[in-house]
Amino acid sequence: MKLLVTGGAGFIGSNFIHYILGKYPKYEIVNFDKLTYAGNLDNLKGLEDNPRYKFVKGDIADEKVVADLFAKYKFDAVLNYAAETHVDRSITGPKEFIVTDVLGTYTLLEAVKKHGTKRYIQISTDEVFGSTEEGSFTEETPFMPNSPYSASKAGADHLCRAYHVTYRVPVIVTHSCNVYGRYQYPEKVIPLFVTNLLQGKKVPLYGDGKNIREWLYTEDHCSAIDLILHEGKDGEVYNIGSGHEMANVDLTYMILKELGKDEKMIELVSDRLGHDRRYSIDSTKLRKELGWSPKYNFKEALVETIEWYKNNQWWWEKLI
Repeated sequence: MKLLVTGGAGFIGSNFIHYILGKYPKYEIVNFDKLTYAGNLDNLKGLEDNPRYKFVKGDIADEKVVADLFAKYKFDAVLNYAAETHVDRSITGPKEFIVTDVLGTYTLLEAVKKHGTKRYIQISTDEVFGSTEEGSFTEETPFMPNSPYSASKAGADHLCRAYHVTYRVPVIVTHSCNVYGRYQYPEKVIPLFVTNLLQGKKVPLYGDGKNIREWLYTEDHCSAIDLILHEGKDGEVYNIGSGHEMANVDLTYMILKELGKDEKMIELVSDRLGHDRRYSIDSTKLRKELGWSPKYNFKEALVETIEWYKNNQWWWEKLI
């Protein structure tokens, strides 16, 4: 099978490439990435000489480059990890999010339609559903995005549905809770807090710290996408969640404890504009229909992640 992984130099895209190449000895992957600030070829170290892996630099919103790429490689499947994803950046500069997340998705869908690609998987987020005080988001929950980032992802997801219904493009959309693990750019909360503490800096905790997020280890996300790629049904939407919810303040104390620090290292900062209070994903459909379940314990995987950042300062020091 020949796969196109867009945004494969980013956090979850690069983890997926390592996962697939390690699991399937006959699969080939083209990694198509613009190499913005969050795209890092160091994430793919060790794959440079792998004959089943190729990196191509480019923008998913560039119609000519994308068309040439599809014509050259004849992909069996496309996995769109490419996206602008940081909420704070979307608040100060929303245009880039609209161009990459919406226009870029449109460009890929057009190429898939034209070339008859057999499968397109859209990697999306639970943030398209907005915030909920109780209960969990199902695949049928109406979209209520509250930031330019989540609105751009919601727009892309709607395009995917429309292309399936109108043109029968073989699209599958996935919504995941927060993912953590190695190679995550240190603007996101876990790597930001860990790298700050390793440098002796305080950690900035938004508002009262009681915003709740659900956390999924990157290897579990990879296994879910792997299963959806091979056994998912065209036109379907699958939520990917761990069921492990935690307030940001509790996560902060866990990280502090693992690094031998105390609450003096917490700096309370003004809350983010439009800050969603709670995300919670209902992944019953994926578990029952495809038989997926997460394998990693949150605390153990968090400790493993912290250790990776401690042991790989060369990776993150140049990024901050």
